[in-house]
Amino acid sequence: MEILFALAVLAGLGVVFGTVLAIAGKVFAVEEDPRLEPLTEALPGANCGGCGFSGCAAYAAAVLKGKAAPGGCPVGGAEVAKAMGEILGVAVEQPERSVALVKCSGFFDVAQKKYDYDGVADCKAAARLPGGGPNECPYGCLGFGSCVKACPFGAMRVKNGVANVDHELCVGCMKCAEACPKGLIVKVPYSADITVACSSQEKGAALRKYCDIGCLGCKICEKTCEHDAIHVIDNLARIDYTKCTSCGQCAPKCPRHLIRDARLNTEGEDPIPAPVSKYAE
Repeated sequence: MEILFALAVLAGLGVVFGTVLAIAGKVFAVEEDPRLEPLTEALPGANCGGCGFSGCAAYAAAVLKGKAAPGGCPVGGAEVAKAMGEILGVAVEQPERSVALVKCSGFFDVAQKKYDYDGVADCKAAARLPGGGPNECPYGCLGFGSCVKACPFGAMRVKNGVANVDHELCVGCMKCAEACPKGLIVKVPYSADITVACSSQEKGAALRKYCDIGCLGCKICEKTCEHDAIHVIDNLARIDYTKCTSCGQCAPKCPRHLIRDARLNTEGEDPIPAPVSKYAE
């Protein structure tokens, strides 16, 4: 009898606690915005973090809470921006497409090495060595492909010791920039024809000792530009793409042939193997 009584008590308590939990679940339930699921499904599911959030679901939730603007998915582009607008019932302006740029031109034949590196093929590992790695240039690309491994769209490769970006495959998620210990990879407009692929802030006399193409800070490009779009700051030519008209006048004037005009100079822009993601078409 005692055992039966105990079982009856436990059963009764189970019914009571179950009822309390059911009521509490309804009282304290957080009502989910019905637009969350279709908004998440409209996103490509790449979870690359290019929108600034941990994944597509987190970005969709942030949009609904007003913490992020719709149309900020670099992978989905205009198509996804339009779909998001239709779900939200608003007009979504698609930001200008951006791509990554590796600000280094220190290929094997123009940049010197301090020593041969025979360790783990990882840029962060090499950067921890004395002097920041085997390059004479403290700003140069280490060329071990950490950015290549980080790119989810097959848009990067290492050529002749320097990382290169295929701008047709790149979606501007900038996962590559996070993997670069030298901070060489920056975001530029997809439409940017004129680029300065160098990050050195050394003065010309010092730079000449270890690189045959790096920026000398001579300011010839600055004096040539009629649109006030390029200035030498900390011994490095920098382009203001809000002013640059891609006239191309600065490129042929550069004594180091460092400034590239994509319409004329395709050096280092060899095609890269087919993308690994359908979203990189």
